[in-house]
Amino acid sequence: MKSIDIIHSEHRALASVLQALRFVVGEIGAGRLQPDFRLLSSMVDYITQVPDKVHHPKEDDHLFPALRARSTAAAGLIDALEAQHAEGYRMTVGLLQALVHYQAMGDKAFANFEATVLEYLAFSWKHLNMEEGELLPLARKNLTADDWTAIDAAFAANFDPCAGAQGEFEVLFGCIVSMTPAPYGLGTAR
Repeated sequence: MKSIDIIHSEHRALASVLQALRFVVGEIGAGRLQPDFRLLSSMVDYITQVPDKVHHPKEDDHLFPALRARSTAAAGLIDALEAQHAEGYRMTVGLLQALVHYQAMGDKAFANFEATVLEYLAFSWKHLNMEEGELLPLARKNLTADDWTAIDAAFAANFDPCAGAQGEFEVLFGCIVSMTPAPYGLGTAR
């Protein structure tokens, strides 16, 4: 079940960026930080790309079909998670649009950007909690050792939540960490 460790690791990496985004947007809203559009763009880029390029394909192509074949009880949950994968993509497009509008229009567009971020964060936490709290226990219970061997092999081929399949996200993740002010990163407040 190495793939479960990979899922947890990918969730932690994504959660760290989501938490940092919540912190930065909250600090901007409270007037304690000035907007750093390079940082915000990096965060939105990470949460827009990593789930759809690194995380979801492994679940959609390997974990979900194996579990669907072993457990009829999991079908509704898998359907909901697959629908959330599609909805998550649509929401990240809206998040990107709200960020571009905020950058172009300034403070008067912050409220819309903040609302879009908060909506996306609530959606993401719900999705991560469904996977961690519902899907993974069902997978542990229903999948066979042979199922796990196949799933683990597929997941191991693409497991680094910071680097991505081709190493394309390593620099982006590092930039986010270095630019995000403490306590969520190594950067300084501006």
